[in-house]
Amino acid sequence: MSESATKPRPQFRNLGLSDLMSYKLPPAGKASILHRVSGALLFLALPVILVPLFAHSVQSLETFAAMKAWVASPACKIVLLVLMWGYFHHFCAGIRYLTLDLHIGNDRASSQRSGALVTGVALALTVVFGLKLFGAW
Repeated sequence: MSESATKPRPQFRNLGLSDLMSYKLPPAGKASILHRVSGALLFLALPVILVPLFAHSVQSLETFAAMKAWVASPACKIVLLVLMWGYFHHFCAGIRYLTLDLHIGNDRASSQRSGALVTGVALALTVVFGLKLFGAW
């Protein structure tokens, strides 16, 4: 009993900005943070970008042509590319979390692998659809 009393209690301190830059998250942690970022991005983009684009495109042929010309601009394509990444990452991470809820891949090695897989698949899908968006084929 005296052995447990001699151990010092661990000290938990807040991380500073310099600590955050050198802190290395595992792939599962990165996927988790990016899942939150992509969800917030999609949530905020829905009323600001996606709904107005759709609403203007279905009003008339003239507004559709105006939206088509606006979407053809490189700045709009970059915004759409970021939104595509957000959707793909959020979708893939959501599937990962559903499998974790089913108690599949809960051990550390599988969790790290699935976190890296989510990031890789989302980036690969973004590259493929981004090439299509920018007219590579």
